[in-house]
Amino acid sequence: MALIIGVLLALAVGVMGTTVGLDRDRAFYTTIMIVIAFLYSLFAVIGGSTQALVLEVLVGSAFLAMALWGFKSSLWIVVAALAAHGVMDLLHGRVIDNPGVPAFWPAFCSSYDLTAAAYLAWLIGNGRVSARG
Repeated sequence: MALIIGVLLALAVGVMGTTVGLDRDRAFYTTIMIVIAFLYSLFAVIGGSTQALVLEVLVGSAFLAMALWGFKSSLWIVVAALAAHGVMDLLHGRVIDNPGVPAFWPAFCSSYDLTAAAYLAWLIGNGRVSARG
């Protein structure tokens, strides 16, 4: 169920952004990536783990850097960041012990991230959104 909800929410956000014109601004998907990058940090705070928080902030900062680099140069980097975060979601529990992560989260977030990456790639590929600013 988490997979289906992730896909549907990513499509809903993407289509809404396209319909109302939010995605005409390069910052739309960049901002989504930045928020996604630090949700595991929130879970570390909820779980009360300082060690997990430090690790999650480091990982989140790498995705933040990719989002900002993509904003400044090419939205294809944001596509890559979203996709990479989707893969990271699947491996996260094997790499970082974060007691605040809900059981459903990796599947939900992975499906959201990969769907958002595919949707943004489709927008760029069809010329609806420019990869370069």
